[in-house]
Formats: sequence, C-alpha cells, structure tokens
Amino acid sequence: MREATTLTGLHFATTTLLTIFLKWLGYIQTSHLPLPDLIKFVLFANFSIVGMNVSLMWNSVGFYQIAKLSMIPVSCFLEVILDNVRYSRDTKLSISLVLLGVAVCTVTDVSVNAKGFIAAAVAVWSTALQQYYVHFLQRKYSLGSFNLLGHTAPVQAASLLLVGPFVDYWLTNKRVDAYNYGLTSTLLIIISCTIAVGTNLSQFICIGRFTAVSFQVLGHMKTILVLALGFVFFGKEGLNLQVILGMLIAIVGMIWYGNASSKPEGKERHSLPINSTPKTQDYNVLPVSSETNQ
Repeated sequence: MREATTLTGLHFATTTLLTIFLKWLGYIQTSHLPLPDLIKFVLFANFSIVGMNVSLMWNSVGFYQIAKLSMIPVSCFLEVILDNVRYSRDTKLSISLVLLGVAVCTVTDVSVNAKGFIAAAVAVWSTALQQYYVHFLQRKYSLGSFNLLGHTAPVQAASLLLVGPFVDYWLTNKRVDAYNYGLTSTLLIIISCTIAVGTNLSQFICIGRFTAVSFQVLGHMKTILVLALGFVFFGKEGLNLQVILGMLIAIVGMIWYGNASSKPEGKERHSLPINSTPKTQDYNVLPVSSETNQ
C-alpha cells in the first residue's frame, strides 16, 4: 500500500482506540490541553508526515538521509533558542560523531532539486517542532505520554483520514479506494497499525523522559540495527568496510552521548521550569530526565 498518509491516519485511529480503552479501564485520568496548543501540535505533526513522504519521493535516498541527519542540529537549535539550553563540549562532539557515523554508512548517491529541497526543509523543521512540542507540552501541562496521545491521536487520525486520500492521490496518482484489498494486504495493514501504536507511544515516552535530541540519537541506533539485521538475515550484499566503519563510529558516538548528556553539565537548561505544578497521577508519567538540569 503506497498510500502512506492514509495509512498513517489508520495508525493514529488505532492508537486512539487504545487510549479510549485505557481511559475506560481507569489507567488514564482526565487532563486538559488547550485547543491552540493542540492545533499547533497536530499541524506540525501532519506536515512532518506529509513532508517526509514527499521528501522520500522527490529526493534521492542519499539526500533523504542527509535531511534526516539534519534533524538533530535543528532540534538542538530549537532547544537553545526556545529553552535556553546549553550543551557541553563533550555532548556536542558526541552528537557530531553520531552524525558522521550514520552519514558514512547510509549516505550514498546525493542529488537534489528545488521542489525536493523545499519538501525536505518542511519535513525537517516540522518534525523537529513536533518532537520539541511533545516534550514541551508534557512539561507545561503535566501530561503523561498516554494523556498526550489521548489528546492528539484522535485529531491526527481525523485530519489525516480526511486529507490523506487526496494527498496520496496527488503523490501517487492512485486512489485509495481503488486499491486491491485482499486478505494479505488487509492483514498487513492490521499488523502495521498494531506496531504503530507501540511506535507512537515509545516516541512520546522517550521524548517525555528525555528530549527530542536524545530521541533522534536513539532513532539513528535503529538505523544501525536495521542495517546489521539486514546483513544477518539477508546476506552480506552491500556490506563493506565503509559501512562497517560508519556503524562503529555511530555506536561509539551514541555511547559517548549517553555518558556526556547524563552528567550535570552535559545539558543545562538555564531558564525557569515551565510548570512547577505537581504531575497528575498518571501511571506512565515519568520523572524528569537527568539529562536536563532545571
């Protein structure tokens, strides 16, 4: 199924059903998220989804990977500007090492055109803003990860299912309702939606517990694992000294980042906390990260 935007809408619809079920069981308490903040978050998130899909279609794989790598410095920039965060020298160097390692093992052909560059820019900035907002909203309104998902997932599901078929038709020239939905494809969609629930939740938990920058660093570990597992299960095609070297550099950088950011001076926030109100009694509310010094 190439209609990725509509499929993402189904992912959030499944996530919405889970949050409703957990609220019915009493695991999620009633909370409040102002409508303006909710709308801004959903706009950033939806532009991120569409932007990433368009970027992948209009750019070479190499430039797409470069765009993904640029999300870390953009996320750092947002934290410096909006949260007055200051990074230690070791933290900056470790992030640079991660970027270098992932670039060495994933970036190959690099070609770009004007519309592809614009799509990549929209994707990078909207994704960075969406991930920043996950951490920002959880701190500001004392929301747990499930609470925030309960607010945002229904709106994202409704908006993506509404505009998704039109966006997908624009991108692929294929109608969603014209797809041949057999037993296998339907089963794969259900599996995809089930896995997406865990992906959405893990993003909110990780960013809420740490920050968007740490989530991006961990995301590149996923890239390394995908490469490694591909070599294990599908043979050594594509495995060469450059890829191995890049993977090793990235892993060293990630270990260094974890050690550097956990130190008190690794990442300091010099502004006052957004909200000092005690957190709600939500079972998945997580403590403040040791990576930030508030």
